[in-house]
Amino acid sequence: MRIIVVGQGPFGAKVLEALVRKGEEIVGVFCPPDKRGEALRDLAERSGIPVFRPNQMRDPQVYVDYAGLYPNLVVLAFVTDIIPARLLSIPSLGTICYHPSLLPRHRGASAINWAIIQGDARTGLTIFWVDEGIDTGPILLQKEIEIGPDDTTGSLYFNTLFPMGVDAMLEAVQLIREGKAPRVPQNEPDATYEPPCDDTVAEVDWKKPARDLYNLVRGCDPQPGAHTNIKGKKVRLYDARLHIGATEKPPGEILSIEKQGLRVAAREASIEIGKLRVDKGEKAGPMEFAQSVHVKVGDRFGD
Repeated sequence: MRIIVVGQGPFGAKVLEALVRKGEEIVGVFCPPDKRGEALRDLAERSGIPVFRPNQMRDPQVYVDYAGLYPNLVVLAFVTDIIPARLLSIPSLGTICYHPSLLPRHRGASAINWAIIQGDARTGLTIFWVDEGIDTGPILLQKEIEIGPDDTTGSLYFNTLFPMGVDAMLEAVQLIREGKAPRVPQNEPDATYEPPCDDTVAEVDWKKPARDLYNLVRGCDPQPGAHTNIKGKKVRLYDARLHIGATEKPPGEILSIEKQGLRVAAREASIEIGKLRVDKGEKAGPMEFAQSVHVKVGDRFGD
């Protein structure tokens, strides 16, 4: 089975590595021309696999290169570019893609972020057959996991969804080879689609319920970092813990500053922040942060 791998970053490289180790016939690798594609390029070159690094997958030359490789299957391993419809018609068996949610819930580029931000108790991954929509194709397989009460987007991805996704890709390819791969239509009434998780959605509104704030901080950790302001500085919050129990202080007020955390009042609770980052600086512990920004107990975020 002749396979093309399209991807980037550590996940793309790990999927390629796993396929090569399984003895799959990889006839070409497509990855971005910048640093996102470097790990995948390096591995492909060491494995003697032709590498193509187009600026965009819709570049006309990509169609020519794709067709010239005569693929049976295309595997998308972390792809942020749009795959044009005419490329989907080239592989004889189709194109499959990894997505870190239980489709049709959380379609879009920030699925893990939104699962945490919206307070989901469970999430997972989907390997699906790519069609012309955004994460809309038939489901090949899914794996479900719990979201822990202190999970962040980073911990959920790197500790669970990343390694599980590599294994799921291998399982999907095996099912396709054996002619046993299902194509289960997604249930459209259950579909959700959220925008990218960026600064436009990552601002902390201290008037909201504490659980919502806690989920926002976890869902934006490590990127883009939930942000608030104090002393004229934009501050990003990481490594949060939720402490249930009402305080007499208004939401956003700093209750304590200790080595292990900076505690902030919220509605019917308080939130302890383990790391903070000012503007484009480095992450710092609470004591270092307080010294650098000249904040003290009683000061208030969001003013």
